[in-house]
Amino acid sequence: MKKISKTIIIVASFIAVVVLMSFVIDSEMPTIKNASTKDSIASVKAFHEVYKVLMSPRCMNCHPSGDIPLQGDDSHAHAMLPKRGVDGKGVYAMKCGNCHQSANTEGPGRPPGAPNWHLPPANMRMVFQGKSAHDLAKQIANPQTNGNKNVKQLLAHADDSLVKWGWEPGEGRTLPPLTYNEFKKAWITWIENGAYAPGK
Repeated sequence: MKKISKTIIIVASFIAVVVLMSFVIDSEMPTIKNASTKDSIASVKAFHEVYKVLMSPRCMNCHPSGDIPLQGDDSHAHAMLPKRGVDGKGVYAMKCGNCHQSANTEGPGRPPGAPNWHLPPANMRMVFQGKSAHDLAKQIANPQTNGNKNVKQLLAHADDSLVKWGWEPGEGRTLPPLTYNEFKKAWITWIENGAYAPGK
């Protein structure tokens, strides 16, 4: 009888741990790789930091839910209502590069710039606006929804000129809530620990 009771206690304890962990991490396995529970906790914690940056105007303005980019710290629709276009670089005479040069134009409120200024292309829109941390992490980690990027390419993306522009946005624009080095460290930690998504 004592042996049966002990077995029941062990099984019940195991079930309780599994249920508790389901509230801490997403139950789905990550797209990039399998990771231990310890890795998943570190990964989720890091993505919460990454998410703060991705939701800032410096990132979200070029990752809108529609096909018109946003602008300003309040993320309002871009003046002149330029469209995304097939390649993400605008349409007809309204090309992004017509106003957005390879560097910021001097003066407050003047057009910002960086090499290859563009939105994501129409076939891989990479929407940040309105996404929960769970949904955005899933989107970024999945090659079918992230522009076919593998782990190496995702890690390298932190050094992309448009990403780095967010910390040198020109006069009159707020910076993301983390420093660039803090963001990059969190980005790498999230990916290298399995690219887990926070729970829903």
